[in-house]
Amino acid sequence: MKSELINIYLAGPRGFCAGVDRAILMVEEALKKYGPPVYVRHEIVHNKFVVEDLKAKGALFIDELGEIKDLSRPVIFSAHGVPKSVPTEAKNLNLHFFDATCPLVNKIHREVENFERLKVPIILIGHRNHPEVIGTMGQIKSRIYLIEKEQDIDDLPLEPNQKIAYVTQTTLSVDDTQSIIKAIKKRFLDVIEPRKDDICYATTNRQNAVKQIAPKCHLFIVIGAKNSSNSLRLVEVAKQYGAKKSILVENVFEFDLTELNNLSNVGLTASASAPEILVQNFIYFLQKNFKVLVHEPEYIQENVSFKIPQQLKVARK
Repeated sequence: MKSELINIYLAGPRGFCAGVDRAILMVEEALKKYGPPVYVRHEIVHNKFVVEDLKAKGALFIDELGEIKDLSRPVIFSAHGVPKSVPTEAKNLNLHFFDATCPLVNKIHREVENFERLKVPIILIGHRNHPEVIGTMGQIKSRIYLIEKEQDIDDLPLEPNQKIAYVTQTTLSVDDTQSIIKAIKKRFLDVIEPRKDDICYATTNRQNAVKQIAPKCHLFIVIGAKNSSNSLRLVEVAKQYGAKKSILVENVFEFDLTELNNLSNVGLTASASAPEILVQNFIYFLQKNFKVLVHEPEYIQENVSFKIPQQLKVARK
């Protein structure tokens, strides 16, 4: 049985963060300046809608630089960051390349370089095989110890009296990461912390927004990609903070409407790599099938922006 009225509780802020905006803009501006094709190493951000849109404009997505057929064409590295071996390879191939790594990820890269200079063991809290983690671990020659959960701390081949340092992936669960950091400090006597929290402002803001409305929701819907860390964390947070059920929706028009049977309150957000148009498309899709009332609380707008490289700004004049 379908509910007569669906209350949609919109989380705010939601959707694109400044790092994602910058990365997408870099591809679009490169296409304007150099014309298609422009190569992009890996998904510029983890979202199929964005990737397909850029493909239609002339972007060619590749996994490795060796796949580039025309070395005269520019190539852009994804927002997640790359190991240092990648720009080195690009230089060896005489490629014209641009690095769209989010500045907040670059901050972590500089931190691990600094910790290496201090000659202390470095722990990285993150998800194995995630592009951001691969990029961070490839910044230095020294070993970085990756841990994904508290239990991994016990397996570290480090003595409790050793001075250690840690960094984190930018898109982790704020609560889970704090718990892991607490466990690190309990195990090790001398811990060097990042000067500023590594989990980015957008991840924190979107999780906090979900926490505010999750308790009133029978179902919480996160619009995002299955390979997007920040999307998956929002699904977890919604469930942890009171939503009776939380799910990830990648294609809004393939959503199973039976999920809404006998429900009246639905939470809705978009991950930092999902555009606002997907949220609006989803609301429109529901309005064609239900009577919908949208609730959107007031929230502080994010005013963070990151500049694109000067070479690409020429295309904007």
